[in-house]
Amino acid sequence: MAVSPTPALSAADIAHIDSRLAATDELLERNYPGDDGSRQPVHTVYVPADRFTPSLAADWGAQALATAAAHGGLTRLGQLLGQDTGLAAAVAARVETKLEREPIEDLRLDFEDGYGHRGDGAEDADAVAAANAVAAAVAAGTAPPFIGIRFKCFEAPSRARGLRTLDLFVSGLATAGELPDGLILTLPKVSTVAQVQAMAYAVSRLEEVHSLPAGRLRFEVQVETPQLILGPEGTSPVAQLPHAVPGRISGLHYGTYDYSASLQISAEYQSMEHPVADFAKEIMQLAVAGTGIRLSDGSTNIIPVGENMETAWKLHGRLVRRSLERGFYQGWDLHPAQLPSRFAATYAFYREGLPAAAARLRNYVERTEYVEQTEGGVMDEPATAHALAAFVLRGVQCGAVGADELQALAGVGMPQLTALAHPRLAPSTSKPNPDFQSQSAPK
Repeated sequence: MAVSPTPALSAADIAHIDSRLAATDELLERNYPGDDGSRQPVHTVYVPADRFTPSLAADWGAQALATAAAHGGLTRLGQLLGQDTGLAAAVAARVETKLEREPIEDLRLDFEDGYGHRGDGAEDADAVAAANAVAAAVAAGTAPPFIGIRFKCFEAPSRARGLRTLDLFVSGLATAGELPDGLILTLPKVSTVAQVQAMAYAVSRLEEVHSLPAGRLRFEVQVETPQLILGPEGTSPVAQLPHAVPGRISGLHYGTYDYSASLQISAEYQSMEHPVADFAKEIMQLAVAGTGIRLSDGSTNIIPVGENMETAWKLHGRLVRRSLERGFYQGWDLHPAQLPSRFAATYAFYREGLPAAAARLRNYVERTEYVEQTEGGVMDEPATAHALAAFVLRGVQCGAVGADELQALAGVGMPQLTALAHPRLAPSTSKPNPDFQSQSAPK
């Protein structure tokens, strides 16, 4: 005869445990909110600040298309990157549309390494001009969806100059009207938590002076020094950043060449795939897991030009794919000729994985078993379903996948997909690329 036991833990016991874990509950709620479901750009393009014009994105797109056409076309590029004929054709059609409509997703006007030291008068003028040009581009609808500046670092020799450029740029935008929705500020060469706290103070003061909502100005941190990975006390300062300035940091960006050089890696071997790079990026991933802070890989300085074109395209495409496979969904591009390989490799990544991910999502939603003849049955748990949905959502947001394809293959629309990917969020928080969200593959 079955016996029904009486619970041994009283209400007072449960209340005691709750009180013991109240601080843990608060920490998880405040510091680990998870991803917010908004669109993350697949790349950041860097240009010297004084070279930006409202037509720059379109100009880069035209150059990218012309370069691809001069070297056999986008389908041939896809095949060069290892795509079969059908995939290469499907990817090429979407990449062509992308380069025509939105060739740059995230643009950084650079006042640091790409700009140099030109004297205070020149940099003041260029900072003001950059703010005016960005405001004009946003008003004209020619600005990339994400745009901002990288200013000089907070080390003593350049700190005042970096702060002044930041101030002039943000103040210029604020004077011109509302700040761009996709405004991004980048703090380079961070070595300590204190530098990030100083940046948080600076932007909070700018918010106060310009009557901006608290928390409106978030910023990226560039991980370019070994001191940020392993500090003098034997701890990892980068892991402390999300908790030192909760809600302020939007992303961590790996700096390939500064980081490698600081570890005495010779120039020939400095690379996004060097073991020291992988170690730093794995620490970065651990540091921000669950915090909602995004990650970006760095760049390759092997540019597709001249006789080096195909070799450089192959390298870039392979590195982009490698980053995606390792959970880095963003990287840096430095030249218009890198755009075709960036989008070709990215779109192939999502389109190759779409059929299986969509089938597993459909069967998860319908609570049936997904059967793959070559692998056997797959019974996905909620965590895996969230990952599958997040993968597909990224594909839609960047333009690799159309929302109609999503509906046909997975049987879900954007609100349900977003809810599956980010269950803590309301469905309306997803912001897919409007150029692609209701498109099938371009003809």
